[in-house]
Amino acid sequence: MRGIEPHRTPIAPGQQAGGRSLGVAVVDPIPLFREGVASMVHRTLGLHWSGQAASHHAAMQLCEQVRPDVLIVDSALDPNCHLVKMLNAGDPALVLVVLVRDTSRTQQYLATAIAAGAHAIVPRAVDARRMAEAIRRAHTDRRYIDPALSALTARPKRQSAAGVVPGDGSLGRSKAVMPLSRREYQVLQLVAEGLENSAIAKLLFLSVETVRTHVKSILRKLSARDRTHAVTIAFRGGILVPQLDDHHAVLPAQNSVARSTR
Repeated sequence: MRGIEPHRTPIAPGQQAGGRSLGVAVVDPIPLFREGVASMVHRTLGLHWSGQAASHHAAMQLCEQVRPDVLIVDSALDPNCHLVKMLNAGDPALVLVVLVRDTSRTQQYLATAIAAGAHAIVPRAVDARRMAEAIRRAHTDRRYIDPALSALTARPKRQSAAGVVPGDGSLGRSKAVMPLSRREYQVLQLVAEGLENSAIAKLLFLSVETVRTHVKSILRKLSARDRTHAVTIAFRGGILVPQLDDHHAVLPAQNSVARSTR
């Protein structure tokens, strides 16, 4: 994919130097919503569609394979912004746009998203024009808060050192959890699916010993007794989120162009 010559379009707001349009992808559990975002991107000058995912794991695969310029993340799939934090740490050039549902429309959530590295925060019910504006502003200015949410960022409440929203009744209100690395998160998700170390090693192209090392690190960081306890803690704390049946799907756009090294 990286060897494909980018399609050239007229320069428009949001485009990169040289006229290359911005590749946009989305991670959201609702197929119809993902298709709606794709339709908006296809209709917007200066943007092109890079693909879609329905889960954390699929989103990380998509970012590794296609390298979009912008990733739109649904707040329900990332209630404590662990995905945003990992993707931002792994690729600081990636622009992360968080779509906030009504259930996440709180001062605490917005503060957590900003601290995790979100570049734009917009309501999930935003219209196509405002979504395109958020993408362009986030790419240009590296920060955009939709006016409908700006009041919630005035005096953000304190959050835990781990980026977990306080008072959610999950990981303990006073006990900070050490953040997992991107690879540890991938291993934890596969452990939650019931895979043994040997199967995880094959899927991630790692040695079994390396997987064991990651599992030990996960148990230590989550203060878990064993693998089952670690998975329980992860679900209760929002580190892992129950996924739909299509959570393995990674759907890059046809003829998508990988982001060039920046």
